This record gives sequence, structure tokens and C-alpha cells, in this order.
Amino acid sequence: MSVATPPNAGALSLPQPWRRPLALLVLLVVALLLLYRQTALGMVAIWWRSGTFTHAFLVPPIVLWLAWRRRSVVAGLTPRPVPWLTVPLALMGAAWLLADFATINAATQFLLVAMLVLLVPAVLGWRVAREMSFPLAFLFFCVPVGEFLLPQLMTWTAHFTVIALRLSGIPVYQEGLQFIIPSGQWSVVEACSGVRYLIASLMVGTLYAYLSYQTLRRRLTFIALAVALPLVANWGRAYLIVMIGHLSGNTLAVGVDHLIYGWVFFGVVMLAMYVIGGRWAQPELPLRPLTDASVGGDSSHGVGGVGRTARPDTTWATAAALALVLALPAAASAWLQRGSGTVVTGLTALAPATGWTVRPAAGSGSGSGNSSSIEVPSGGRVSTGGTAAVWEPGFTGANAVMREEFERAGQPPVGLHLQYFRDQDYERKLVSSSNRVVPPESKQWAAVAQGETALELPSTAGATVLPLLTTQIRAAGLEASSVTRLLAWHVYWINGQPEVKDWRARLRGAWQRMTGQGDDAALVLVYTPLDEAAPQRLEQFLRDHWSAIDAELQRVRAQGTAAAPSEGRP
Repeated sequence: MSVATPPNAGALSLPQPWRRPLALLVLLVVALLLLYRQTALGMVAIWWRSGTFTHAFLVPPIVLWLAWRRRSVVAGLTPRPVPWLTVPLALMGAAWLLADFATINAATQFLLVAMLVLLVPAVLGWRVAREMSFPLAFLFFCVPVGEFLLPQLMTWTAHFTVIALRLSGIPVYQEGLQFIIPSGQWSVVEACSGVRYLIASLMVGTLYAYLSYQTLRRRLTFIALAVALPLVANWGRAYLIVMIGHLSGNTLAVGVDHLIYGWVFFGVVMLAMYVIGGRWAQPELPLRPLTDASVGGDSSHGVGGVGRTARPDTTWATAAALALVLALPAAASAWLQRGSGTVVTGLTALAPATGWTVRPAAGSGSGSGNSSSIEVPSGGRVSTGGTAAVWEPGFTGANAVMREEFERAGQPPVGLHLQYFRDQDYERKLVSSSNRVVPPESKQWAAVAQGETALELPSTAGATVLPLLTTQIRAAGLEASSVTRLLAWHVYWINGQPEVKDWRARLRGAWQRMTGQGDDAALVLVYTPLDEAAPQRLEQFLRDHWSAIDAELQRVRAQGTAAAPSEGRP
């Protein structure tokens, strides 16, 4: 590859019209990263701890290299600021503020990168941004997003593997993401989903398509291939691993060599894709330096025409407006996210409704007959006592936890699990990808089926509908058939309103926090041994106890909202 350099521009020279705008752009980028450092550092922390996004460390240097390659194209242009871009930047800042209150990592990080990208045309002009469009777009690969695909990718991998095994003449019993063949049991976990292969292949494939092809059609075709091939290859990889383990008596492809084989297989597939794609590569077009005269000027910049530079007062005024627009959301976030200053001291045990009795919790050892188990620190352990199993929902970070078990007329017990959250942040929040009834990485328990239901509850204002999420749970080992299974129903309680949709729960909590109503939220979860009457038991329990549950949560919330706000978190 060769880069044409204008005769009047040395390798390290910086044209006079570029010096002030480029310096202002660098200062604004540094200011943006400092003002939103929590978001930026959170993004880097995910790159560091998650193998799925480690490749993102390469994105910033690649972007700088791509921009450097095109320096000769834009060196002859005169940077012209676009003042009206402060408006979309202000809207992005407002959206970032809302996402920050909702503690949605992906949204805040995406908006931060979007603001970084939009600073380029705002300071240097549309023509420069257009010539740098691909490097700027490639910067979005910094955003660590894609893990929301995990459940679907794991399901597809499990289904394909089971179908392929059956076509191979091997009998398979499947339940959810786990299946049993004559030689042993296998399960599809996060590492088997293929999301790492998919995201890495998409990034590298996009870069390869940009550098190797010149037409949009070829570029999009190769990017589509870079998305589809890792998915299909991962399905084949999972099937081959099971077959190797089965044929070798579970001596091969079951330990560390399982992972090594997976990456070797993926590397071979990707190498073949790029070798094949190289056969249709197109010669790189020569880089043609642009000048204001060659592009005919651009009156849409709002300053001058052909050959005219931006007036210094316009440049400085635009920079000052941009700095103010960027600073306001960060300042508002720091002021509004002050902690309530009130500590959740605990949840009071519920008194059983008529016909129900409290069941002594396993291992309580109190001798008082009170089965409630109240915790103030984050926890979440639930002992199902008579259900012949020990299960703990995968919710952590609560300010207070309470669990009880109830029974009625000799029926199997019903467990109640409450977790209360206040002054939530990115590390400690109710609604998050890591808080699940059964975490995907759990080695002891598996979610067999999930769904939704609704329950009509009587109230003074008439019948109200309580939405609920349902989960069937069983032990994850081969002995699962001999262990009692559980049926769990749960709902999010967001400042007194029940919600089952994650995005609605987050937005409702964010809005109420921004309007000064606090961010109090709770998990309400009930569970019982799974049998034909399990749904009826849970329904009856909630009918009899929902008013008391809601009243207890409202009591704790009132203690928080009655206190005056104070600086910092408790």
C-alpha cells in the first residue's frame, strides 16, 4: 500500500489552518473523557475482565492508524466548525444522563462514543468527517455490547448439537441447555455460545472488508459472511467436541483441551475465510488529496465559502458552547445522584395469613419458632428446607434480604424471598444482566423453562393485575431426576409499581430518581416444589399475602423518602 502525500505537506508538517481547530478538538476529547471518566473507565474495565471484549483494546490504535492513513486526503481542506451540532450533542448528553440514572452500561458507553465521534464534524467540519467516516464508525467497536445475545446463541447451539447427534444415530435426552447421551451428560454454557467468536469476527471482518474491497456490495457481503460463518462454525465445533468426547470415552475434548480445540478450530475457520476472501480483493485506489477549491466549498458549515477559514471568534465560540454542552450532563449526574442518606435497616418478617403457618427455616437454630431469616448485607441464600434441595436465587447487592417459608393444610411449602435495593449504582443494582433467578454460569442449578403469567388481585379500587415472570428450576447434575424441582415466580417492585420488563423497570426507576422520588426497588420472589398444583399454590399465596408484602415494602420506602438528602452514599 502507498499513501500519496501532497507536495506542499511534509511528513510531520501541520498546515496553519489546522493548528487551532485540531488543538481544540484534542482538548475537547480530553475534557469529555475526564468528565465522563466513570463511563470510560467502566468500558475499559469490561475489556480487561471479559475475554469477550479483550479485542477492544486494539480499536483505538487501529482508529488512529486509519485516520493517519488518510491524513494526506484532508490536509488541504480548511477545518470549519459546525455550531448547530451542539444541539444533537446536548440531546445525547440528556440521553446519557437518563441512561446513567438507569445504570445501563451499554447505553452510556454507546452515547459516550457517539459524542466523541460527533465532536469531529462539530470542530473540523462535515467534509473532514466524511473523509474520516470509516475510522469514526469503527470507533463504536469500543462499546462492549453483544452479551445480550448469549441466551439465544446458547439455545441455537444446544438445538443444533442435539439434532446433529440424533442424525448421527446417538440417542439424546434434552432439557433446556442440558442433554444426556449414553456416554455422559453435556451442557451448553456461556463459553459454548460462540459470542466471543462472533464479536471478534465481526470487528476483524469489517476492517478486512474496508481494506480489501472498494465497492460497498463486496464489503457488505464479506461482513455478512464474517457474521454467519462463526455462528455455523461454533455449532459444528460444539457437535465435534461432543462426538470426540463420546468416541474417546470422555478422555478427549472434555478439559482444558476442550477450550484449546475450540480456539484452534475457530482460528482455522477464520483463516480459511480470509484466504478465500482475498481471492476477490480489489486493488486499493490511490488517495487523492482534497482542497477547498476541488470540493467547491461548503456553505452548510455556516462560515465562509471557498478558500475561507473559520473566523477565530466563531471557532472559539463553538468550542466554548461544546464545552458547556458536554459539562452540563456530567455535572447534573454528580448533583442528582447523591445518596438518600438513609440506611435500609431490615425487612420485617411477614405474619402468615389465615390458613397459613410459618415453616421453621432449615438451620435457623433459634429455637424461637420464628422461621424468618433477615439479612442487612447483600446475600441471597435460600434454603428450601422440606424441598430436599438447597437453592439460592442469583440476585446480589441488596441492602436488605428477607426469606420465609409458609405452608397450608399439609401442602408442600411456599418460600418467599424479598430483596430491597436503595441508592443503586453500576455495581449494585436490582435489574442487571448478572441478576437472574438461575445465573447462566451456575453449575448446581439449571433453568428448564421460563415464561410470563399474570394474576388478578382484589383491591379497594377493583381488581388489579400483577404481572409475573415464571421459571422452572432443577438440579444440573445427572441426579436431577431424583431431586425435587422448583417453580419460581418473581416480579420487580419499582417504587411501588410492579414490573417484569427489564427495560421498563430501568427507565421507570431512572425517571423517578431524576424527579426526586428515589430509586427504591425490590425483588419479590416466591417458589414451591414443582407439581401439578404448584401454580395454584403460588397463586393462592400471593392472593393472601400480596397486600402485606406491598405494605412492608412501602414502609421501608417511606423511611427513606422522609429523610433529608445528604451528600454521598451511605
